[in-house]
Parts: sequence; C-alpha cells; structure tokens
Amino acid sequence: MPLVEIERKRALEKRELLERSLEEWGFVPTGPVVEVDTYYSRPDVDFLETVECLRVRERDGGCEVTYKPASDATTHGTDGVIAKQETNVALADSGQVAHAHRLLEALGMVLLARVEKSRTCYRASEWPELSVVVDTVAGLGSFVETEIVSAGTREDVVRRLEETERLLRLDSHPVVTLPYRDLVLSSR
Repeated sequence: MPLVEIERKRALEKRELLERSLEEWGFVPTGPVVEVDTYYSRPDVDFLETVECLRVRERDGGCEVTYKPASDATTHGTDGVIAKQETNVALADSGQVAHAHRLLEALGMVLLARVEKSRTCYRASEWPELSVVVDTVAGLGSFVETEIVSAGTREDVVRRLEETERLLRLDSHPVVTLPYRDLVLSSR
C-alpha cells in the first residue's frame, strides 16, 4: 500500500500556547525555514477547480517540484481532512529553480500564484510519521497543519490525527479547507 499524506489545517491565533504545548509533549522544532511556493495550472484544466497542485518550492539551499492529483470526495473529507498521494521531485540544488520554472512555462503551464511563508516543523521521536507544522504566510497570518504520512487505513490515521489535535488543544481552532494558493488568490 502506498504512503499517503493525511493532514488538516487550522487557523492559529496564539502560536505561543501551541509552542508550549508541543514542548510539553516532547516535540522538537526544526526551522524556521522560508519557503516560496510558485503554483501553476494547465491551460486546458483549471487546477483551482480540480484542486490539483503543481508547484515549484524553493527553500534554504534546495528546491523541488510537487504534483498532487485532483480532489474528490475520497481525498477531501467534510471534516477538513485531506488525504492525497503526492509526487515530489527534488532538484539538485537551488540553482535549478529557474530551470524548473522555464520547463513548466515551455510546457504551457499557467502561473497562478506565489506563496511566501515561514515554516517551523515539530516532530516527536515517539511518532516519526507525525509532524505538526506551523506556518506564517505573508499577507494571511498563522496556520497549523497536523500531518501523518502512513500506509494505514484512512480511518485509523484520521483517528490518530484527531487524537493529536485534542492532545495539543487544537480541536477548537477553525478548520481551513482551502490551500494557501487559493487563500492568497482570494486575498488580492
């Protein structure tokens, strides 16, 4: 069974409270790291409508191209949980970013949006497949994503995700169902 990333994003008002809770439960931060994501769509298919993702991500010293397939009722639950298999291609170094953009443009891809964020990822050694990611997105504010990468059944993984959110007192924060790309586009 392939690995699937299952995640839920929430708005985050008081980052300090979450950081204290993460520390209490043994989560260790990495970062922050600045990421710049440039999103593309096909000229004949609107990725905003299909909720597909084609992006070039730049971060300190590295870059990658990511594709996430179209969404449907099995990938996006009514509870704000997203479960998708994604394809990532890591490029040799940050010097390859310009080549990646030129390649997508040469293929006729349409530039949609650019999202800049500061990201801190928290992990605990007891739960290696789990990460809690705190993002501060330019022009939008702060968000927290609870993510589990697993080959387990969706039901089991969602249950673990919900347990983590309760443990960290995140379950009262509003769920955000739109990708950052769409939030940035709607804020213009």
